[in-house]
Amino acid sequence: MSSHNNDILSVCANCGKGEEENQNLKACTACKIVKYCNRECQIAHRSKHKKACKKRAAELHDIELFKQPPQKEDCPICFVRLPTLSSGSKYNSCCGKVICAGCIHAPL
Repeated sequence: MSSHNNDILSVCANCGKGEEENQNLKACTACKIVKYCNRECQIAHRSKHKKACKKRAAELHDIELFKQPPQKEDCPICFVRLPTLSSGSKYNSCCGKVICAGCIHAPL
């Protein structure tokens, strides 16, 4: 099974064929919940799936839209949060760390 969650057997939402019968199940590109054997099964099931699909696709869009950016690391020298602008931090080639602008100028 190609799924990362081996507890759930994937089946076509329209005809019910499982992954063991058809290795090419494709997830709905909008909601990513249901899977289909082929385009014909997807089209045949569309009227039953349309409402739930639109709702889930909107939820996925909101999750992606309001997802917090990855948290920046602290400066390894002064432990102040590194700025989000590239001009406020520099790559320190001697140790391979990114440090804040204040620590860059501190030894001078």
